[in-house]
Amino acid sequence: MTELPFPHYRCGECGKDLPLTEARLTVTCDRHQPGRADVVVEVRAAARADRHDIEDICDRALGETEVDVFGRSFDVLEQENLVAVSEGRFAGVISLAGDGGDLAVVLLSVYPDFQGHGVGSALIAAAASIAAERGLPAVKVAISNDDVPSFSFYQRHGFVIDVVAKGLLADRYGSAEPGFSGILVRDEIRLRRPVCRA
Repeated sequence: MTELPFPHYRCGECGKDLPLTEARLTVTCDRHQPGRADVVVEVRAAARADRHDIEDICDRALGETEVDVFGRSFDVLEQENLVAVSEGRFAGVISLAGDGGDLAVVLLSVYPDFQGHGVGSALIAAAASIAAERGLPAVKVAISNDDVPSFSFYQRHGFVIDVVAKGLLADRYGSAEPGFSGILVRDEIRLRRPVCRA
């Protein structure tokens, strides 16, 4: 596993962009989280004109458009993508695919400038609506065991642990490498959120 090329988080105190291994969690109350007001966000189906922005956010987040989750490889550019736009700026993307009868989140990525402002929540709500409209029972997502911020985010949005694929990521990359906050990346945690009756 290589160091990701894009800072995924921003320090709340000094504003420094942080790579995964340098990011740390801080516990605060709602009143002490600066700049946490929701922004006006439009979520819409990606258009051909969004391709460059989708490639850019994938490149910055992953270094590529290929994502390996749920034991499969997905190319984000070939999936169903929804984009979030705020104040005329591309803010984030959610990439979706059918998998095992559920709607799978292949990738959810929000630029640091828009994190904590409701953009990710709007993208997840849109995915849940799509799954419900199609009569699918659930939306599911897979994260690495070190991704504490995403684990918290998804649980706050109704996802629960479904499966833990122990050792999957360490086996895939040949060793357990440091991820968020220096936590060794070993396992894939699969979470699921029911959206309608099967």
